[in-house]
Amino acid sequence: MILLDTHALVWWLLAPDELSQRARQLIGDSDNRLWVSAASAYEIEYKRNRDASLRRFPSNIPGAIPTFGFEWLEIDASDLVRAARFDNVHRDPWDRIIAAQAQRRDLLLLTSDGDLTRACQTWRVPTLW
Repeated sequence: MILLDTHALVWWLLAPDELSQRARQLIGDSDNRLWVSAASAYEIEYKRNRDASLRRFPSNIPGAIPTFGFEWLEIDASDLVRAARFDNVHRDPWDRIIAAQAQRRDLLLLTSDGDLTRACQTWRVPTLW
């Protein structure tokens, strides 16, 4: 079971060549259960007007994600508490929430973000790329 970081989701849908070969294989493998954090919906919508590529992303984010074969991973209070308790090796709140969701549910986090990957090593969250 794999949780996609926001950029991995966006690249899969809009620029698959940006993904590593391994990431493309993992996402494309129908045997893998793929999750997208609700935090990604916020991040995409928040940045949409400042990023030309995100303006091409489907406007109905909640409805679009399941049509691409992904499942929504809702955020709950336990995720937020866990994210807040991580040490401060990485301060991006959305990355922290996504990492906390992955850790709590024993998901692999698919990310190319080097800073997040290093933080996840400290937080004991397994990452792939």
